[in-house]
Amino acid sequence: MNLILLFKEDFISVSHVRITDRRRWHIQNILTKQVGDKVTVGLLGGDVGQGTVTAINEQGIELAIELTSPPPPPLPLTLLLGLPRPKMLKRILFSATTLGIKKIILINSYRVEKSYWQSPWLKPEKMAPFFHAGLEQARDTLLPEVILARRFKPFVEDQLPSLCAGNQCYIAHPAAISTPPTNLTTPSIVAVGPEGGFIEYEVDMLAERGFEPIRLGERILRVETAIPTLVGRMFNLT
Repeated sequence: MNLILLFKEDFISVSHVRITDRRRWHIQNILTKQVGDKVTVGLLGGDVGQGTVTAINEQGIELAIELTSPPPPPLPLTLLLGLPRPKMLKRILFSATTLGIKKIILINSYRVEKSYWQSPWLKPEKMAPFFHAGLEQARDTLLPEVILARRFKPFVEDQLPSLCAGNQCYIAHPAAISTPPTNLTTPSIVAVGPEGGFIEYEVDMLAERGFEPIRLGERILRVETAIPTLVGRMFNLT
């Protein structure tokens, strides 16, 4: 936890917060902070700054805060992702948030199990802890937007064209010839299939709408590995 993420309900005055949950435990036991020590804080959806410990008692830890800087700039990337199995989804939500991705479209695909769409982990309150953990890791405060596209063809035909306007669009596909571009700074969309990848029909539909197929190399990576590898290469995050 590189940043203590603050919520509106933490505030006991304009410039003071009281923390009583896992963040309290982290400040005391991992960061080993005492009264007078400082920690990095950020208000969810707002600025980043410093918090000074003013009290540690049975009610919690109190901090006097100063929020002085904006969060890191978002990555100019929309992730179009074939819905993964729930266990993998949780890890991807964390890593995508850490990378600075601010729009995630979870889309259906022929190879997506129907049962995945019934998962409770698709509910906003279930996703939130993984987004929060990603923000804490990256010293960020801005939540990603998640769009659920439960039907592939209607979404691609009716909604995707407007989303693609002004974006460079790519689809990760092992059979592609081209390699990913590097040092991108312009808005982009990257489509990554579920386990087993998009089927050819789906690849063709995306290609018809301007998605350029790209490949990472000879090795076939799992989705949770492919996303940070692909994003890191395209946006020079290393």
